[in-house]
Amino acid sequence: MKLIGSLTSPYVRKARIVLAEKKIEYDFELDSPWNADSQVANYNPLGKIPVLILDDETVLFDSRVIVEYLDNVTPNNKLMPAPNRERILVKRWEALADGICDAASAAFLEGKRPAKLQDKATVERQRGKIVKGLEFMAEELGENAHCMGTHFSLADIAVGTALGYLAFRFADIGWQETHPNLARLYDKLLQRPSFAETVPQA
Repeated sequence: MKLIGSLTSPYVRKARIVLAEKKIEYDFELDSPWNADSQVANYNPLGKIPVLILDDETVLFDSRVIVEYLDNVTPNNKLMPAPNRERILVKRWEALADGICDAASAAFLEGKRPAKLQDKATVERQRGKIVKGLEFMAEELGENAHCMGTHFSLADIAVGTALGYLAFRFADIGWQETHPNLARLYDKLLQRPSFAETVPQA
């Protein structure tokens, strides 16, 4: 099994954390769609990471598809509940976290354009989504130890990767100060080797 991705992508980090939590061995191939010599599009027609290549050469892409496959491929350390309302809530947490990452990625890429070509309105709109998303996250988490209450799940992995990406790319947002319950959750997650060993690197 081989995972293709970068060290900075929150979506790749989510897959790497799930692989670690499930204790699945894999090869990690560094590649980014932004590299001039990138091979990502040869595996994923959408040109996005992560890409997971299975032992039978089947190619999976989109982090949500990949992590669901990984959670089902081995019975240990289940990260998602059986199909029911709780599973839908876990998937909602994941959608929220991925949506924050989508907005952050869009704002980051726009901010990399030459200053005179940047669309400030686009950046502000995307940052507004991040702020609203964090507010919703914090309200839903409340004083719970984990996103789903008392137990660790894929919801925590998704939220943790989103928070980690914001800390990496948008330190000025200061979510740790405005939402201390999210900061407590992220600090707790960083105590897990799967999180500590996948902190984004430039």
